[in-house]
Amino acid sequence: MRNTIKLELEQHVNDLINDEVLTPENREDWHFHAFNEDYYIIGYYQASEWLKLHGVGELEGACLCQEYERENFGSDSVGVYDNTEKVVNMLAYIYGEEIINNWEA
Repeated sequence: MRNTIKLELEQHVNDLINDEVLTPENREDWHFHAFNEDYYIIGYYQASEWLKLHGVGELEGACLCQEYERENFGSDSVGVYDNTEKVVNMLAYIYGEEIINNWEA
C-alpha cells in the first residue's frame, strides 16, 4: 500500500473515531462501518482523480482487486472492476482491512 493511501485511510478512521461512529463498543465492526457500509468515493471522476493523486493506474488498481479476490476467494470472478469507482472503493476496502487489523486503540 502506498504511504499516501495509508495516511488518508488512517485519517478517515481517526475522523470516524472522533465523530463517534467507531467506538470501543463496536470495535469488531469497524471495518464494515469505515469501508463497507457506504462508498468511500462516489463518482467516476472523483475516483479517477483519487487514483491519480495516489499514483495508481486504473488497470493496476483493477489487478490489485482481482489479486485480492484470488487470494481470499480462490477466484477473481466475484467482482468486475470495469470503472474507477468500483476500483477505488474495493482498494479502500482492501487497504482498510489492513489498517483496521493493525489499529491500536
